[in-house]
Amino acid sequence: MNTSPGTPSSTFAVELKNVFKRFGKTEIIRGASLAVKPGERVAIIGPNGAGKSTLFNLISGRFGISSGEIALHGERIDGLEPYEINRKGLARSFQVSNLFTRLSVFENIRCAVLWSLGYRYSFWHFLADLTDANERTEQVMEMIKLERKRDVLAMNLTYAEQRALEIGITIAGGASVILLDEPTAGMSKSETQRFIQLIREVTEGKTLLTVEHDMGVVFGLADRIAVLVYGEVIAFDTPEAVRANAKVQEAYLGSMLADQQAAGSTAGR
Repeated sequence: MNTSPGTPSSTFAVELKNVFKRFGKTEIIRGASLAVKPGERVAIIGPNGAGKSTLFNLISGRFGISSGEIALHGERIDGLEPYEINRKGLARSFQVSNLFTRLSVFENIRCAVLWSLGYRYSFWHFLADLTDANERTEQVMEMIKLERKRDVLAMNLTYAEQRALEIGITIAGGASVILLDEPTAGMSKSETQRFIQLIREVTEGKTLLTVEHDMGVVFGLADRIAVLVYGEVIAFDTPEAVRANAKVQEAYLGSMLADQQAAGSTAGR
């Protein structure tokens, strides 16, 4: 099937074409283009202030773009509300855990499952009788290794468990594209290693985009890496190619060293 000029290709799970985002006169995203294949795991990296979280907010509909195109499986989604994009198969987590803290693990996940199974606002259904929803909830709990914490309130989980629960909520609706914003932030090295494996398992067969600062996580998880600097994608390639890219080393790794030196100077005062 032929597509007209400017029409995104349906061969990509997520596609950005020349996307700009301005806040007033300030350009945060400056002509970003990205094409992610179905089932691919992509990490988005870049120095602080590069626009990584803004890019996530544009893809998920939290912010509107100033110009350009964003497509999900070949269908334009720029201009849609976040809930409309979610119903088309894209789900995301946030840097800060966003849970129903006074509900149990089971109840948190079931909330996410109900809509995807078509229950909507069905006040006449007894939750205990919704066999399909309850079975799907049990499956997700097993996937994220929290089945033993089934009845524990979210507020009483460890930090790593809360992050796992948030991923469970993210995948519970059956989305084919998952966006994870700094999923391992604040974790110890051992927790991070376990979490990388968990992410691999629960996103198997899905398209994953993640923003991450931990280079160990990036190189251990991503099929390809997109490097964002000052709102522009300056490289998008395999981990090995990105690591060897002189432009990336100058723009990003140089910035990392500068940040480390600044932190050292502050600590020494």
